[in-house]
Amino acid sequence: MTLAAETCAICQIHGAVSTQTSYEIGRGALWVLRHHPDPAPLLGWLLLDSARHLGGPADFNPEEAAAWGLAVQHASALVKELTGCDRVYAIAFGEGAPHLHLHLIPRFASDPHTAAWLVADHYRAVVAGERSPANPGDVGVLVAQARTLWCW
Repeated sequence: MTLAAETCAICQIHGAVSTQTSYEIGRGALWVLRHHPDPAPLLGWLLLDSARHLGGPADFNPEEAAAWGLAVQHASALVKELTGCDRVYAIAFGEGAPHLHLHLIPRFASDPHTAAWLVADHYRAVVAGERSPANPGDVGVLVAQARTLWCW
């Protein structure tokens, strides 16, 4: 994909110092792991982004293809460890930016708003201001904890 970093929303997020200090958990040569920015739909809603422009796994180079499974496994395990959730949903649509950004969403059996596709309704309700987002202070604490646990 060809798109200038200046016009790519994910490149701007990856380059913003405020985002790095507030939401970024870690980055390597291939992937960036970060918490969903404010308003975060749920505490522990992480995003695993490709470091370069690519639409999805079909566009991986051999190095990305080899590393993808472990990156998703480790990031998903981190979500479970940080939140105590019952499972982690992994969803990527890829229409908003030319970067793969995999949403890693904590699923709690006790919270019906996180069940299957209802999590999309929950997301929309938070964006619309109809439901409260995760507390930014709690997000900061979780990100700090995640940084101590995460390693590439």
